[in-house]
Amino acid sequence: MKISTKGRYALRMMLDLAEHRNDGFIALKDIAKRQNISKKYLEQIVALLNRTDVLLTNRGSQGGYRLAQLPEKYTVGNILRITEGSISPVADWDSEHCRRENPTTAMAFEVWRGLEKVITEYLDGITLQDIIDKFGGTARYEYYI
Repeated sequence: MKISTKGRYALRMMLDLAEHRNDGFIALKDIAKRQNISKKYLEQIVALLNRTDVLLTNRGSQGGYRLAQLPEKYTVGNILRITEGSISPVADWDSEHCRRENPTTAMAFEVWRGLEKVITEYLDGITLQDIIDKFGGTARYEYYI
């Protein structure tokens, strides 16, 4: 599994919004400047995030984005699922198909299923608030997984 730039930048954007949640709606240009990410790229990420109602949007001169919930409600796993589609380490695995196809394939499947469980538990166990608490809200981080 490799996390794309879109997934990494989405996490940074969500962290930025979490850190500035008391500032009202935040313009994408401000996030782009603070995070050194293209505003155009952030627009693509916002389009994905808006499909799942994780952001509130306000149009107009005071427009921008803010988190729909508190930072402790958002996990890294959920953000990555929105942007990456899946956080599974192996694509297209089906346990029933594996068992019918080849017993050795089914045994290997158990390894991948175990890895997926560890990855999922880890990423779903980290919230935006956890990251902010760990780094003191510096807005100059990249959380490495």
